[in-house]
Amino acid sequence: MIKHLNGIHETVNFREDTNICLYDNNEYEEYPTHWHTPIEIIMPVENSYSVKYREDATFLRENDILLICPGILHSIPAAHGRRYIFQAEIYSVLLIKELESVLTILSPAILITPENSPAIYDRMHEIVLEIVQEYKQAPAMCEASIYAKLTEMIVALGRIHTDSCVHFDVSHSKQKEYIDKFMSICNYISEHCTEDLNLDMVSGLSGFSKYHFTRLFKQFTNVSFYKYLNQKRIAKAEQLLIDPTMSVTDVSLSSGFSSLSAFIRMFKIIKGCTPSEFRSMYDTP
Repeated sequence: MIKHLNGIHETVNFREDTNICLYDNNEYEEYPTHWHTPIEIIMPVENSYSVKYREDATFLRENDILLICPGILHSIPAAHGRRYIFQAEIYSVLLIKELESVLTILSPAILITPENSPAIYDRMHEIVLEIVQEYKQAPAMCEASIYAKLTEMIVALGRIHTDSCVHFDVSHSKQKEYIDKFMSICNYISEHCTEDLNLDMVSGLSGFSKYHFTRLFKQFTNVSFYKYLNQKRIAKAEQLLIDPTMSVTDVSLSSGFSSLSAFIRMFKIIKGCTPSEFRSMYDTP
């Protein structure tokens, strides 16, 4: 399946003139630790499958669905069976700020099963099968249709997160107001992450006290304010590191970090490698 691997960076072998790739995979082969910029969806259709990402391991039964966010280190032990593995570049999707925020919240990966996602599982399963059908039959507007289905999937996951996972300690009538407010805050952080943001400033914009904001923000995103901010800054740094003319120091400053040492330390915490190692892994022969 991995055709172009340099270090641990996979350059995905997209279908010609597209940014999508689908493997109807039945190979008994181990896929070593790697990462790539496309999003990845894995669904076993015959026998189970195991996927490891970061420090976690996920066991997939037949028809369970795993969505792995871009840039996440993962590996797949060898296994008998058959599974669909779909990959797509999503930089155009991430131009929609709400979807960018949803993927940050869902990162590094999300498992979708009938048990943990009963309200959306059937439709998610249908979408994967529809993507497979579109890809194999390749009708006119195939790629556009597939991106529409992928967007529908991300929207559904975002809604189920806000509707089912986020329960602020306020009245029912206030729930939507709080959800909209924190979605707007996430979008603001995404747009201004390279600036000198801090907890006092952003909590002040929200209208909440710092301590109330801290609790509500973690409830909404599952991470602290500073972890979310640093994730956004490192994502920005990844884009800048692709440019070989920019020094690591310049990338650090342009990504919102006050010092090179802080940048290198945070980059290694989030990505598992240094900025220089990331840059060398991204380069292809």
